[in-house]
Amino acid sequence: MSRTRTERLVNLVICLLSTRRFLTAAQIAATVPGYEHDPDDAKDHEAFQRKFERDKAELRELGVPLETGTASVFDAEPGYRIAPREYALPDIPLEPDEAAAVGIAARLWQHAGLAAAASSGLAKLRAAGIDVDPQATLGLEPMVTVDPAFAPLTAAARDRREVNFDYRVPDRDAPTRRRLQPWGVVCWRGRWYVVGHDLDRAATRCFRLSRVVGAVRVTGEPGAYEPPAGVDLISHVARWSGPVERTGRATVLVAPGRAAGLRRWAVESEAGPDGDRLVMPYADADFLAGQIVGYGPDVRVLEPPEVREAVIQRLKEIAARHDDLAVAGGAR
Repeated sequence: MSRTRTERLVNLVICLLSTRRFLTAAQIAATVPGYEHDPDDAKDHEAFQRKFERDKAELRELGVPLETGTASVFDAEPGYRIAPREYALPDIPLEPDEAAAVGIAARLWQHAGLAAAASSGLAKLRAAGIDVDPQATLGLEPMVTVDPAFAPLTAAARDRREVNFDYRVPDRDAPTRRRLQPWGVVCWRGRWYVVGHDLDRAATRCFRLSRVVGAVRVTGEPGAYEPPAGVDLISHVARWSGPVERTGRATVLVAPGRAAGLRRWAVESEAGPDGDRLVMPYADADFLAGQIVGYGPDVRVLEPPEVREAVIQRLKEIAARHDDLAVAGGAR
């Protein structure tokens, strides 16, 4: 399934979950990104109808309980909706590695354009006077973000287009320009890397996305190269990055009985009247901050300052992200 169709199906599900009434095909076309067309153009409208029928069939094959009905006996055209009670999943226990995989998928959500499109779709529903259930899609939009270089590099790897970017390494003051044929973007030990063919060095290289400075510039035509068959991107990053030395120590205060994941990570633990003090080894303050913010108010960093500041910065980014979405929703 193409990325465009996947985005359209996800937004269709969000749209139909978020309304308490049946939506007609025309209302869906005016709301869900990907269905835009001219209803007065017979050819264009017929293409929309074929697309919509395929998508409905796809959702039903996937087990999505798509209901058909009318809001009133006076409605001539049937509408569609998804009842949250039928769509909801039971509690699913996850092993630590499974939970990690879900976390990685959540990071991808925002940069696939799904969160913004979903927010836009809900705003359009409200503008059309359609009652929207604000609780129906809670949890569908994660707040964790990835590096700005993620979206352009994944798009370039998908389209097989050459790129260039400025890259900073720890032992140099100034960034250097790199020209790359990207093969793919992967996550390794909590960090994102792009792997590909370095044109200037005529060799395979990988680059940490957090060290990319400024914008990624796409320079090549689509389909300009073909990655090696069967290349293992994760193995390449693992060999390049080497072992992680966790020489830093952070002390956090954890609410009683909470943050089990951090407790497994801790090398020291001491119970106290205001919570449990955990000492945690770390190699990268920003990576540790990314783990801590996921536990919300249950965890507070006591020291060192670099970890506390990294957590504060993460929280500011989350708050700014939600402010932007609120402003965008109000503007529509």
